[in-house]
Amino acid sequence: MKTYHPDAGSIERNWHVIDADGQVLGRLASRAASILRGKHKPCFAPNLDAGDYVVVINAGKIAVTGSKMEDKKYFSHSGYPGGARNVSLADMLEKTPEKVIEHAVKGMLPGNRLGRKMLQKLKVYREESHPHAAQKPVKING
Repeated sequence: MKTYHPDAGSIERNWHVIDADGQVLGRLASRAASILRGKHKPCFAPNLDAGDYVVVINAGKIAVTGSKMEDKKYFSHSGYPGGARNVSLADMLEKTPEKVIEHAVKGMLPGNRLGRKMLQKLKVYREESHPHAAQKPVKING
């Protein structure tokens, strides 16, 4: 019997909603990354984007354990001398909580063009409202 390998045209994509209110950042990110990759489907192939769309709501109400609010830093550099920037997790959650979740999920996806394509299916919103109600997303618990 030959092994079944899906082609890109036969993949069915669903929409999922994850409520980040009170959830731990890493656990939420790993769940979202797994859905984006398509690992929850029987037709999973590591060289194929078989994943679904993920909508994360209430990004500003994410929880972290320990003292990560003060200790965790996000580093960026402009490329110029003295252009290093360190932003703490607490500051990032206050200004742009969407970037915190996007950064965590991006680190759990493949680091190639396939991973960048998967990341485009992630939609993160600060509040409870989102413009994807027409796609009839399924709510995921915990």
